[in-house]
Amino acid sequence: MKTSVFALLYTAAMALANPALADVAAAEAARAGDMKKLTFHSEPKETGTADFMTFEGDPLNLSEWQGKWVLVNFWATWCAPCRKEMPMLSSLQQDLGGDSFEVLTIATSRNPPPKMKAFFAEIGVDNLPLHRDPKSALARQMGVLGLPVTLILNPEGQEVARLTGDADWASDEARTVLRTLIGADG
Repeated sequence: MKTSVFALLYTAAMALANPALADVAAAEAARAGDMKKLTFHSEPKETGTADFMTFEGDPLNLSEWQGKWVLVNFWATWCAPCRKEMPMLSSLQQDLGGDSFEVLTIATSRNPPPKMKAFFAEIGVDNLPLHRDPKSALARQMGVLGLPVTLILNPEGQEVARLTGDADWASDEARTVLRTLIGADG
């Protein structure tokens, strides 16, 4: 009870100080289930600046997603927890993806493109990008030490939270946290 009151008071104080930080504080307070593994930073962190690439090899940069909340998932074809988690990320993109939120998947390290396509086909995912970071340049800059790792970036392109390991991103708990961040109803 005491913790709930403290979280509510903290959230209210943050709302008066900075509405954007209030959303983060409220989302942090809303964590339950697998989302308890989601670690919110006390201050937003700058993200890596290294380019990654589309499936076809065209350069991309995280800065291209500024202006919306982004859930960035680093994964690999050889990662068993990634195989379990990816359909849940697909469901999350289907339900919440749009102008204010997007799930961005980046295969890091050596992931041959044919295996990436086969991986998505085998698990029935067709609405997430097959982006690549073959030399792990972005992953290294972002401090990705194991897989999967999922980052939440604010519209300014800064990392506000991180979850190491797999999680049920299709859960009501995950949707509550993300809806709180992006300001979506219900």
